[in-house]
Amino acid sequence: MRGNRDVNHVHIFPREELRGAFRVSANLLRWIKKARQLKPDVALDFQGLLRSAFIARVSRAHEVFGMSDAREGSRLTYNRIARVDRRAHAVDRYLKLAEIFGAEIKRPLRFPLPTGDALPRFEHDDPFILLHPYARGGRKSLSKEVITEFCRNFAPARVVVVGVSRRRFSAPDNCIDLSNQTTLLQLIHLIRKARFFISVDSGPMHIGAAVNDHLISIHTWTDPRRVGPYNDKAWVWKSGQLSRVRELPATANKKDNQAFELKHVAQVAEHARTHFGVA
Repeated sequence: MRGNRDVNHVHIFPREELRGAFRVSANLLRWIKKARQLKPDVALDFQGLLRSAFIARVSRAHEVFGMSDAREGSRLTYNRIARVDRRAHAVDRYLKLAEIFGAEIKRPLRFPLPTGDALPRFEHDDPFILLHPYARGGRKSLSKEVITEFCRNFAPARVVVVGVSRRRFSAPDNCIDLSNQTTLLQLIHLIRKARFFISVDSGPMHIGAAVNDHLISIHTWTDPRRVGPYNDKAWVWKSGQLSRVRELPATANKKDNQAFELKHVAQVAEHARTHFGVA
């Protein structure tokens, strides 16, 4: 695939199309028919859920490898199981699965992501701040009021909002709303070009951690020690505190699951001005 020479085929599970009982049968049967033609030697189940184990088996893989902390009975479908510490960071758990497949893990890790695609009619060389406020997980996304307040706090600097969401917010003059308008490669390009990147706990946040250190990751109920940026120089907001990843305490306090509210925007904005040189 373009941007990653190690991938030669992508078979996408039609999650959004499988809503509604009547549509499910036709779409799912069509998808299963194509999946059964894959026949890989090995399927690696990194998600560890019943659905991902189902996908692995439907592909008619000769063997399926998974992790010891897999849920929903998915472990029963595995031929080999990687023993992992469920308290460890997700990346370290995934590396254990890669190791039993035979991959040699070399440190420090490198994440050779592509340079990405430039957006048409967008001034990439004019400094901007990138904000990714959306996530599928419950209570992770920022409210529309918080998004607007971020834009106002950084004015007159440009703030570019990206991500996938049906949510609409009031965009001040300094805000460019690119929600639902970027490809993955265009998102990577924007992350590389941005002065810095603010993101909720999400897939794009992990891309940001792989690309550079200019990242603030916002965590509400998720534990940044397990699912936060895999970059010890990145910053994490958690329960009103901003810390480098390498400075996070060893253990989490389950009571520290504070929502990100309007009152916290100024704190993050001031931190960005101090550490990333935003006027």
